[in-house]
Amino acid sequence: MPARSIALLTLLLLMTSALPDPPSARAVQLAVVNARVWTGDSARPWADAIAVSGDTIAAVGSSAEIRKLAAGDARIIDAHGAFVAPGFIDAHVHFLSGGFTLSSVQLRDARTPAEFIARIKAYAATVPKGRGGGTWIMGGDWDHTLWGGELPRRDWIDSVTPDHPVWVQRLDGHMGLANSAALRAAGITRATADVDGGTIVRDAAGEPTGVLKDNAMGLLDHAIPDPSPAIEDRALDAAMSYVAAQGVTSVDHMGTWNDLAVFERARVAGRLRTRIYAAVPLATWERLRDTVAARGRGDAWLRIGALKGFVDGSLGSHTAAMLAPFTDAPNDTGLLVNTPADLYRWTSGADRAGLHVIVHAIGDRANRLQLDIYQRVEQENGPRDRRFRIEHAQHLAPADIPRFAQLGVIASMQPYHAIDDGRWAERVIGHDRSRTTYAFRSLLDAHTHLAFGSDWDVAPPTPIEGIYAAATRRTLDDAHPGGWIPEQKITVEEALRAYTTGAAYASFEEGIKGSLVRGKLADFVIVDKDLTRIPPDQIRDAHVMMTFVGGVQMYSRP
Repeated sequence: MPARSIALLTLLLLMTSALPDPPSARAVQLAVVNARVWTGDSARPWADAIAVSGDTIAAVGSSAEIRKLAAGDARIIDAHGAFVAPGFIDAHVHFLSGGFTLSSVQLRDARTPAEFIARIKAYAATVPKGRGGGTWIMGGDWDHTLWGGELPRRDWIDSVTPDHPVWVQRLDGHMGLANSAALRAAGITRATADVDGGTIVRDAAGEPTGVLKDNAMGLLDHAIPDPSPAIEDRALDAAMSYVAAQGVTSVDHMGTWNDLAVFERARVAGRLRTRIYAAVPLATWERLRDTVAARGRGDAWLRIGALKGFVDGSLGSHTAAMLAPFTDAPNDTGLLVNTPADLYRWTSGADRAGLHVIVHAIGDRANRLQLDIYQRVEQENGPRDRRFRIEHAQHLAPADIPRFAQLGVIASMQPYHAIDDGRWAERVIGHDRSRTTYAFRSLLDAHTHLAFGSDWDVAPPTPIEGIYAAATRRTLDDAHPGGWIPEQKITVEEALRAYTTGAAYASFEEGIKGSLVRGKLADFVIVDKDLTRIPPDQIRDAHVMMTFVGGVQMYSRP
């Protein structure tokens, strides 16, 4: 046989061996039939059944077709018309913090200072005094806007926590309250100087009130004892169980190298039940570059390659960097957590190394600054599929909205924040700036890639609530029944895409997940109501019935 023919035959054999087996040739272990399947696949958006082989989707089609494939001892789930969707991907979480929060003092809905104090007192009574200083009481997620906006003070809680240091954070994670014991442990006094990008709130006499904002929060870090590996593992397990109950199958985690070590320990032990794309601090890009070079980017359960940075703080803490002063604080325009020079240097270096840059920006000034940096880096480093992300992208100057699509920057947003902050945001930035706050519609109309998440533990990791929020913009206090800034509503299906295909794209994983397509991972959720057919204001009443990751059932509603 001529050499050319042999080479052609070899190529054909290789190509044939690479093709997936037809569904009938692969064993189907699981099938879901009689369902309303939203696939997330634009070529075939709807079906009524799926089949699973191993950890992947074997087929998508009619119930009759799928039943034929599910012969023998395959498990068949009759969904009785329930809604099936790709597993929700939460594109922005602090996963271990969420797990720790599940067992911490709960202050999120404390509506008065008295209730705030009472909850800390009750919690303090349940923890051991321990040796040499008591047990650190942390978590909290308080919201001072619920009682009129007065910031809490250490003297509120000193008398009810004499044996324990307390460090409880505001729900946005950009300021916290320490009691006197915690301040002593950290060596923070009236002589302690403020730090760049942060504030030590002081009383009229110059004494710290206990509230620390943004970078000043780091002054307490060295005093807080590290949790044991067993406690870390328990927090991870709690987080995985909790998000599975919400239909979440994958998360993009914004955290630390220590967090990554916890995830790696679980991966080696085979304990991961949630897929994790783990980001580490942007300033450590050289370490990540070397780590990726040494051992790659991971697998479908745990991936690395992403770096998370910060431009500014948050609106609720008045640390968001704004182009104009806050409406309720005319001498204040917020702050920058990092210098523009550092943000550029880190972004440029990480991008040259082929890493994925993800940066937090809340205020309109912060968003513009980071967009400018992204534009400069792209021009200097040349074209590639970089998928720069801005996390939150909350308050945008109208002129900057089209720049997201022009630069290919992903807007990674959290719709629950819109119905939470919408209760009070106009008091802080006025109505005009609010019109392009959480500007889902404007960004989509400008052809921006949109990815949705929760920012857990700042907000609950509940995609169904997030879809409700994006489609209704009805604030938590129901003060805006037609929606807060209603022109920024999007459709239910657009919100679904942001939690599935959009979020998969935001982590470079659209080839393996985010839609129910043959050959992709069998990550899916079954919901009791068809989210696309019920009125949007009823979406929050829908319930996750089952969650599957890689074809394995991780949650079933009791």
